[in-house]
Amino acid sequence: MLAKMTAKNQLTLPKSVTNALGEVEYFDVQTRDGQIILTPVRIQRADAVRAKLAELDLTEQDIADAVASARQPEGKRKK
Repeated sequence: MLAKMTAKNQLTLPKSVTNALGEVEYFDVQTRDGQIILTPVRIQRADAVRAKLAELDLTEQDIADAVASARQPEGKRKK
C-alpha cells in the first residue's frame, strides 16, 4: 500500500490499516535501516504526564515546591 507525504510532512494511513489496529491515537515512531516503523501506543493522559516529569527529572518535591511558590503573593516568591 502507498501513503503519500504532504507538504507538511503528514501521512494518511490507509483505512484498512487503521481498521486493523482499532482506535489508536498515538504511535511510537522509529527509523531502522531506512524504514519508518510505527508502533501503536495506548497511553493514558496521566501516563503521558508521568513520562514527561521523568524526562525532565522532576520529583514530587519539585512539584510541591513549585506549587507552594506559585501560591505565594508575587512579592514573596523565591526566584
